[in-house]
Amino acid sequence: MKRRIIVALTGASGVIYGIRTLLHLRAVEDVETHLILSDDARVNIRLETGYKEDEVAAMADVVHRPDNLAATIASGSFKTGGMIVIPCSVKSLSGIVNSYADNLVARAADVCLKEKRKLVLVVRETPLHKGHLKLMVEAADLGALILPPMPAFYHRPETIEDLVDHTVGKAFDYLEIDHRLFCRWGDKPTNERIGDFA
Repeated sequence: MKRRIIVALTGASGVIYGIRTLLHLRAVEDVETHLILSDDARVNIRLETGYKEDEVAAMADVVHRPDNLAATIASGSFKTGGMIVIPCSVKSLSGIVNSYADNLVARAADVCLKEKRKLVLVVRETPLHKGHLKLMVEAADLGALILPPMPAFYHRPETIEDLVDHTVGKAFDYLEIDHRLFCRWGDKPTNERIGDFA
């Protein structure tokens, strides 16, 4: 049986992170993706990318309406391999931390937490005030992994996609999904450009 991974795109800027996640998961044969697209994520798809909403939805195996609290992924008895909220708005973060499950993103995340399944929150906001930081600490205390999309440069990124994929790869590492999205520390970079960062 395929491992089910829930992918939620919420209203924070950076919807390309979620789109790249879906694109890469399509290539993983033993993963079945369950997608939640919030209404605000749909707006950001139009504002920030050249993708159409239907194209993004078609990247997933199963698509759930964000208001459908009767969806399979809203139940702890429906086994999944975890969930990634990418990007995760502060509003979604707050709903998850406070178990305010008035939408499927918050409910599915709450299920992951209560069932001790892996939950990755790619919180996309800056700058952060103390309230944001407190919410992230509380989410971590509940068992979520907080993974802000902070670019790294040791893998010699050449494109925006390289930077995005580094964050996606870090999430995949935590979810134990094999990938080759970036060159790991200690490995030889594929793009030999010595001196470019001098």
